[in-house]
Amino acid sequence: MHRLLRTRRVSFVSRDGKQLRSGQHRISQTNLSHLLPPPSGQDLISAEASKRTRKDGSGAHKAAQPQTQQTLSPARELSGCILLLCVVLFLVLGSTDSGMFGRVPRRSNNTKYYEVLGVSNTASQDELKKAYRKAAIKNHPDKGGDPEKFKELSQAYEVLSDPEKRDIYDEYGEDGLKEGMGGGGDFHNPFDIFEQFFGGGAFGGSSSRVRRQKRGEDVVHTLKVSLEDVYNGTTKKLSLSRNVLCSKCKGKGTKSGAPGTCYGCHGIGMRIITRQIGLGMIQQMNTVCPECRGSGEIISDRDRCPSCRANKVVQEKKVLEVHIEKGMQHGQKIGFQGEADEAPDTVTGDIVFILQVKEHPRFKRKYDDLFIEHTISLTEALCGFQFVLTHLDGRQLLIKSNPGEIIKPGQHKAINDEGMPQHGRPFMKGRLFVEFNVEFPEAGSLSPDQCRALEKVLPRKAGGQLSDMELDQCEETIMHDVNIEEEMRRRQYQRQQEAYDEDEEDAAPRVQCAQQ
Repeated sequence: MHRLLRTRRVSFVSRDGKQLRSGQHRISQTNLSHLLPPPSGQDLISAEASKRTRKDGSGAHKAAQPQTQQTLSPARELSGCILLLCVVLFLVLGSTDSGMFGRVPRRSNNTKYYEVLGVSNTASQDELKKAYRKAAIKNHPDKGGDPEKFKELSQAYEVLSDPEKRDIYDEYGEDGLKEGMGGGGDFHNPFDIFEQFFGGGAFGGSSSRVRRQKRGEDVVHTLKVSLEDVYNGTTKKLSLSRNVLCSKCKGKGTKSGAPGTCYGCHGIGMRIITRQIGLGMIQQMNTVCPECRGSGEIISDRDRCPSCRANKVVQEKKVLEVHIEKGMQHGQKIGFQGEADEAPDTVTGDIVFILQVKEHPRFKRKYDDLFIEHTISLTEALCGFQFVLTHLDGRQLLIKSNPGEIIKPGQHKAINDEGMPQHGRPFMKGRLFVEFNVEFPEAGSLSPDQCRALEKVLPRKAGGQLSDMELDQCEETIMHDVNIEEEMRRRQYQRQQEAYDEDEEDAAPRVQCAQQ
């Protein structure tokens, strides 16, 4: 029966899953003799007689076959068959990956992690740390590195820095870790390992969470104010709606409070796609994970927070008091730090109000100065004037001309310290400028007697009266009223029309001479 057995690879495994010894064994009567029951006395006598026959009759033995055949007792033959059957079952079941003594992982490549870190398989813990530090900083996604390479570095360091996992990896490779030996089947977030290694101080405070804590967008609003508001200063209350982190789940979006990590990208939010673009040419591209859409998280329906419905934020109304200081300029910004919409793993942005100063019917502002226009009559321009101006703060200012002063059309006068207050220095003010417009009498409103009276009072004409001979040598003209702005617009339109007509004439086909 032993001749029917084949050579098999035998693995002996202890109860704790460790392989004790393995090798190839040829099962034969020789190596199973110690497993058979001891022979009886009759069997020993028959065996001894057979030996003497082979020694004494060597020539006769070669010519003829033995006349007797060794026989075993029925009990011994039955026990031997049972024992051989057990050995066969042991070899068949033990040669498979899962036998009666447990699963034995196959040996796989156990040098990959050392090659990823660029160290030998005898590297010490200090050498592993130095290699990981150098490679992790170089390949960190925040520094433009490959996210997949960064993940491989973190996995390699996580395994090799753990003595138990390293022993399993050295013996069985990655298969031993994947099958749960030593609890090495799951890996941590690579950015969490980076943060623990560097203490959260890499890249100017960047870490896995700080890396994902992008700054939220600022919320910008236009705030319309009057010139009186920026002159006197005021406070406006504004009610706004904004998103805040859910207080029930603390911005996690889950009832359990644990973040839902996407297993498609291991929480990175990016995946590497490899495609062949030609013969022997491949292309690798970083793309947003289609499963989590770049968020790195997936929340199951059963674990959704009932308060925010897994949105992680809820809306709230808040009243902000906007303090408008004296002297603020048009377009100046007023910010509220950290009052914009909140979001998980995000630095909250600011709410910014941009001042838009409305036009005033009387005052015009240029920097810290104020300008007004005031129209006076010809009599006031010649004989003096006074008027009352209501300022932006409600004060009544009396403005009058100096004795004997004559105001010309378009002339400007300035009043110190009645302009706009300077921002940050409200007690320092600019100037108030007054532009005078002189209103002349209407045509025909003065009689000949009034004109002669004015001629006596006003200075004489520079040229005097022209003689009749001088008048005969001149060509008489007639003036009429005109709106100069309207006249300029009419002239511009006329020039554009003439240019258009010239273009049409140039584009028309010319008359060709007839062929004779």
